[in-house]
This record gives sequence, C-alpha cells and structure tokens, in this order.
Amino acid sequence: MELYDYLRDEILEEADLGYISPEEADRRVKAFENAFSGQPAGGVRTALLNAQTSTKSSRVEAADSDIVTIRGTAKGKDSEVLTYLAKPKEGAALPGVIVIHENKGLVPYIEDVARRLAREGFVAVAPDLLSRRGGTGAFADPADATSALGTIGRDELVEDLIACVSCLASDGSVQPERIGVIGFCFGGGMAWRLITKDSRVKAAVPFYGPNPPLEDVRDINASVLAIYGGLDDRINAGIDDIVSAMAQNSKEFEKIIYPGAQHAFHNDANPDRYHPEAAVAAWERALEWLRRWL
Repeated sequence: MELYDYLRDEILEEADLGYISPEEADRRVKAFENAFSGQPAGGVRTALLNAQTSTKSSRVEAADSDIVTIRGTAKGKDSEVLTYLAKPKEGAALPGVIVIHENKGLVPYIEDVARRLAREGFVAVAPDLLSRRGGTGAFADPADATSALGTIGRDELVEDLIACVSCLASDGSVQPERIGVIGFCFGGGMAWRLITKDSRVKAAVPFYGPNPPLEDVRDINASVLAIYGGLDDRINAGIDDIVSAMAQNSKEFEKIIYPGAQHAFHNDANPDRYHPEAAVAAWERALEWLRRWL
C-alpha cells in the first residue's frame, strides 16, 4: 500500500466510523491533497502538543526520578532528525528500541510510550519523522501534520529511521546488538519497512501496521510480533499475505488479534479508538517479545 493511499484512507475511515463529520473529512482530504499539489501545509506550534492528554495510570511523567529524557537529533545522510530519548537513569549494555509515531507526528502519547519503555529498562528513541518539514511542532492542526508527512518520500523516511538506529547504537548505555523497534499505525508500517532495510534491528512489534513490500520480507533479520485490532478491516485485509510471506521466508513471526478493538486501540490519548483491555494486554505482550529477543 502506497503512503499516499494509506494516509488518505485513514481520514476516510475516521469518517466512516463516525469519529469525524463528513464535512471535517472533506476538509482534511482537501488539505491532504493540497499538500501534494505544492500548497503549504501551514500551522504554528500550539494546539497539537496540547491536544492529546491522558489520565491513564500507566503514564510516565518526564520528571520521573528513575529515567532521563533528552531532546536531540540524529544525523542522517541528507537530514537531521529530531528525536526524543528516554532511558533509565542508571545502567549499561541495555536494549534499545526505536518508537515510531502515528500519522500525526511526534505527539505526547508517543513520547509517553518512550518513557514507559525506559521505566521497563529500555533505552527508547522516538524520531520525529516530520523533521524534514520543520518537525511536528510546526503544525497546529493534526490534519496539516498528516498532509506534510505524506509529502515525504518513503525512502527518505526509512533513511531517517536508519539514522536513528545508528544514533541508538552509538549511545554508551546501549548494547548495539540489542536493538528493536515498535510502531503504531503509520509507525507500524514504517517499523515493517525499517526491518527490511536494516539488519541491526533484531526485534519488532508493529501495531496495526500495513505490510511492507512482500518481496522485501526475505531481507528481514528481526523476530516480529504483529499486533492487530479485530475490527480493523482495512489493515487486517493484509494479514494473510504477511503470514504467508513470513512463513515462506522462514522468519520468526507471531501475530495476535484483539477482538472488539479498532485501529489505533493502544492510543490512550484518543478516546474514540482506545480499548483499555486490549491496550494493556497488547503492551504486556510487546514487552515480553522485546525482552525475549533483545
């Protein structure tokens, strides 16, 4: 599935499910299509960073005394990627995990996921894949962020992720042979793409992510746990294909489907999608997988 189609279909799906009005869907689609015709996505640093909040008890605050958080950059071939790093205050030779955001950019929910991983003993780096367009903070409207993301080439996005793997591998507290990736929605798809291109990644947990090109599955060096929501018909249509491709190429692979859960069910900052029981269970499975293979 091409990036353009995937991002556009996510907007239409939200309308079909009643999460946004037909009028709002039309506005977002027009903004998205305008981004491809050269019109500016626009926006300023305000609403997006304040739009997503959560009162769920599993949240880990940035001031947590057991972890350290750092905003930095990772140097790519032709870009500088904004990053959010969270790691235990103490420890060496730790496993590292790349955390890839949804199609709205590096929002507070994803930064919290990085902190949750840090509390569990991982060094987590969450890249801002909108860095080539000024970063997530440049967009007040999440629809503008999605539109801008769609104007970045898939290969460029993968290059930025590879730069983040290199950044993580060079962190003095990380054991380079113990690097994994976790991603959500768009980020789940990018997690699949990353592991087809970077053999240093040894474990992957894509949450409801679209498949990579099936011919690239042969290049995967990671053990993969794919997580899906039972009601996510659009993404689930590709499950049989990826199961077959992983088996044909003798890859370490498991999948789990949570009945009654929609696309993006782990996002506790999105009340329209969040499924508490599935989110908690999936998170525990993800941690188990990462600990097993890293």
